[in-house]
Amino acid sequence: MTRIILFRVVRSLITLLIAVTIVFFFIRLSGDPAQALAPPDAPPEVVEAYRVKLGLDKPLPVQYANYVLGLFQGDFGYSIHTGKSSLTLFLDRLPATLLLGGTALAIAVVFGILIGAVAALNRNSFIDRLVMGFSVFAFAMPNFFFGLVVILTGALVFGVFFGAAANGHISLLLLLPPAATLGLASMGAFARFTRSSLLETINQPFMMALEARGVPAARRLWRHAASNAAIPIVTMLGLSLGGLVAGAVVTEQVFAWPGVGQLLVRSVATRDIAVVQFLVLAVTFSMTFANLAVDILYSFLDPRIRRAAS
Repeated sequence: MTRIILFRVVRSLITLLIAVTIVFFFIRLSGDPAQALAPPDAPPEVVEAYRVKLGLDKPLPVQYANYVLGLFQGDFGYSIHTGKSSLTLFLDRLPATLLLGGTALAIAVVFGILIGAVAALNRNSFIDRLVMGFSVFAFAMPNFFFGLVVILTGALVFGVFFGAAANGHISLLLLLPPAATLGLASMGAFARFTRSSLLETINQPFMMALEARGVPAARRLWRHAASNAAIPIVTMLGLSLGGLVAGAVVTEQVFAWPGVGQLLVRSVATRDIAVVQFLVLAVTFSMTFANLAVDILYSFLDPRIRRAAS
């Protein structure tokens, strides 16, 4: 088991290194940040001065080496527009993103598993077809389009604008619409995954043996079927985290949510390379760490992996 965990930790570190390299080189394909920072009519000498200030006058391999060395030293760079540390800007926006993402994940997990279980217990019925139709709709609906529909419906029908205030004020009324929008696709995926996992478990021979022994249906469902069906659902949880992180960027922009995703979009638009590099790295690290935690949890939940490790 320890060897499996160490292997996955090393694999996660390699993933982070690859992400750092890709972000560093690809972000420089968007143009010269010195030209974006300098005035439009600035002479070449001024642009070159900005380039020297940002360290862009050095060869690209030297820039990459300095960047990686700075990461190990805790130097994540500074915004070329505000002068603030990238870490400070990230931490200022992180609570809002965690609140939005956590609420969206809770909505997706609770309601997705609930309606998936209802569909499994009413297989081939109207309820089953209704739930599966909803799950396909939820999974296929682009979150930015659904977000716009929610905003327009709230404004035109209910007279309420579901967008965060300009001063960053957050309330429950402003939280639920973007959280539901962000968690919609994951909710559909959880519903389908829960249904298939429960049906597969219910049809196993040991479940039929429990029924033959007279074990009550509720006990068979919650104590035996649910625990065995939870193993693949944990895997789905890890996969959905990536979708939630990626969807948060669009959802925060649509609802003007003052989170990390909105900061990332603005930094890309203004070519604030230090902030963009750090935010992408932070998002990659969070996704990698979350998937690593899910992998380790899966190893403990699945007895087949424990037996293989031993």
